[in-house]
Amino acid sequence: MVDDEKIIDLFVERSERAIRELDNKYGKICNKLSYNILNDRQDAEECVNDAYLGAWNAIPPEHPDPLLAYIVKIVRNISLKIYWKKGAAKRNSIFTVAIQEIDNCIADQETVEDEIEARELARIIEDFLDTLTTKERVIFMRRYAYADTYADIAKRVGISEKNVSVRLTLIRQKMKQYLIEREVFV
Repeated sequence: MVDDEKIIDLFVERSERAIRELDNKYGKICNKLSYNILNDRQDAEECVNDAYLGAWNAIPPEHPDPLLAYIVKIVRNISLKIYWKKGAAKRNSIFTVAIQEIDNCIADQETVEDEIEARELARIIEDFLDTLTTKERVIFMRRYAYADTYADIAKRVGISEKNVSVRLTLIRQKMKQYLIEREVFV
């Protein structure tokens, strides 16, 4: 498998092989993420293809490091746009359930001031994630950033689905307390 630096070099050279290599290396992850959000294989494939086009148009001048995080962020953003566009309330996906789980910890942004404060909230959540163990961080991020199922997370970290569920509940409780201590409205 080609390393990330070589894939980026292929993008810089404007070689179509860059897309093939990116897909070979990270296609499964990207498709799974998009599918978890959209619950539709065709839409997920289109989002991943759009993400590849986005990477093609951005590299260069961008030189992403790490490449996986870069392409996953593009896929996630495109998938979320499609998710909301198609009426999220009517859809039933793993992402919908994950969002409902975390919703109780974070207040809705309804005003311009709240949107501005969202960056501060993101920083505080990043600080919170630093307080977690590596396993807890992986569980949290796989659920809420990658929208993985409990079964997928359990397999990845080597624990039972029930244990994943309990740990996520405890992490959300810790996060809520962390936010309260920092006077973030929850």
